[in-house]
Amino acid sequence: MSRRYRQPGTASPIRRRATLRVVLLLSLALAFWSLLGRAPQPQLQMTTSLPGIGPSTEIAATAEESRFGLTSLEVQLEQGEHREVVGMETFDPRPLFWPWGGKTARSTLRVRVGSAHQEWLTDGEATLRVRAKRHAGPLRGDKFVERVEVLPVRITPPQLAILSTQTWVRQGGSETVVYSVESTAVRHGVRAGERWFPGADLTGQPGASFALFSAPWDSDDEDLHLEAEDALGNRVLLPFVDRFEPRPVGSSSINLSDAFLEKVVPPIVAQTRGLAAAATPLETYLEINGRLRADNRAQLVELGAQSADEFLWDKPFLPFPGGKVMDGFAMRRAYRYGGETVDEQVHLGFDLASVARAAVPAANRGRVLLAGYLGIYGNVVVVDHGFGLMTLYAHLSTLEVAEGDVVNRGQSLGRTGATGLAGGDHLHFATLLRGLPVDPVEWWDDHWIRDRIGRKLGSGLPLMAVSP
Repeated sequence: MSRRYRQPGTASPIRRRATLRVVLLLSLALAFWSLLGRAPQPQLQMTTSLPGIGPSTEIAATAEESRFGLTSLEVQLEQGEHREVVGMETFDPRPLFWPWGGKTARSTLRVRVGSAHQEWLTDGEATLRVRAKRHAGPLRGDKFVERVEVLPVRITPPQLAILSTQTWVRQGGSETVVYSVESTAVRHGVRAGERWFPGADLTGQPGASFALFSAPWDSDDEDLHLEAEDALGNRVLLPFVDRFEPRPVGSSSINLSDAFLEKVVPPIVAQTRGLAAAATPLETYLEINGRLRADNRAQLVELGAQSADEFLWDKPFLPFPGGKVMDGFAMRRAYRYGGETVDEQVHLGFDLASVARAAVPAANRGRVLLAGYLGIYGNVVVVDHGFGLMTLYAHLSTLEVAEGDVVNRGQSLGRTGATGLAGGDHLHFATLLRGLPVDPVEWWDDHWIRDRIGRKLGSGLPLMAVSP
């Protein structure tokens, strides 16, 4: 009797037919699922960058349908008779008979709406509609799914009015302005180019605010504006300076020697995190005099944000007793090495020389914000006097106060020295407004304080309750 033999490793016809049936059934099931399968509606989310619509508010609209995918996503803005599609995306649908084909399961559409984009918007309310479609099938429609949000619209900036008069400011100097501002403002003060001097409520004058500010040494009168902004980004700017006095920038020079570089560079490198010595002492010095100087000034601006919202002083500011002026405010220094100019910087303080290790008194009452080592300044003390006004005492040999101490006018803060970039024993003294160096001479002048600050603030300035 003959027998049929099957080659090893090959499937029998019966098994092949069974496998083919399974594949066919699975294909039919997948096709049915693709054609007729049910699916959830797309899920919609909407977030806004601001709590309403002002000049420019970003809208982020997100749609998600992970089973069959999306075919479109759009954002509409409506107010009254106006309706505008402000953003739309469409997506290629997955092939109908290809369930595992590509699809867009999730998408986020970002658009901007506001008076800067839709001129027809007015104060009131507006409706935002986020609409999305999913991939359709014979028993699965592609009807829009919609999410609606009603947002407040405000395109009118806060009202702002100047109350004080005779705002006379000198380039590099300080001043104050009194004004009224609408309660919708969340930020107000004086803008001087990129510098910002925030305002505050004025004690004793209901409805009035004030700002201590400076005309920076490198600015002009066109940089100065009173500014107010609401939570939706509506902003108003007002010019307010009656008289602006330009100030010429002086000049001086410093000769760098190898002995000086070897004296000042290593201690600064050792006490400054992230600063490494370069190939030569001169290269390291230039890094310190440039980048580190800028970093230190930025740190003082950050420190200015910690200033108390109250006047901590009530008497005129004391100058350093017996100090001989070695260099003044806003002097453009040329640094020379080997007969050539290798760097230029602006000196924004007073260098005052007295006897070695002289006692350094606090110029006025205040709270110590910084007592430690700070790059080019060496051992330094910074005293906060409130509303952004601070005084800085640098190059000290010793410190006699700590951060957080409340100091009185005339109290010793430490002793003069030659730390940091000092060439010899002296005090580098600076007056700061929100971290920006300003001319200290004005603050040493009792008459100037009473005329330029006290006359406008009245009883809001404690000094006015003290007899001269």
